[in-house]
Amino acid sequence: MNVALVGLGFGSAFVPIYQKHPDVGRLVLCDANPERLAELMEKFGVKHAVATLDEVLADPSIDAVHLNTGIPDHARHTIAVLLAGKHCACTVPMATSLDDIRAIIAARKQSGKTT
Repeated sequence: MNVALVGLGFGSAFVPIYQKHPDVGRLVLCDANPERLAELMEKFGVKHAVATLDEVLADPSIDAVHLNTGIPDHARHTIAVLLAGKHCACTVPMATSLDDIRAIIAARKQSGKTT
């Protein structure tokens, strides 16, 4: 499974976990901060990176996305990932309102993907 890790502030702590996971083929790092992205690619020896979630969503080779973006964006990003046909993990909280939770559940059902 190819995984994109989006948001590399504290999210960078997940890089070694994915690198060691036996079911992860390719890890793609994603962060809007080019300096941080380059630094973490070098530090962890990751060869694949993009700057935006839109690039992740458009890449058909990415099977799953782990979101470490800002809390206000979690629900919107989770729904976008699911509707792009990818499995989604999200740091907590995934949503901050009942409406967002309902929208995530609907997107999960529509996509057939796992959250």
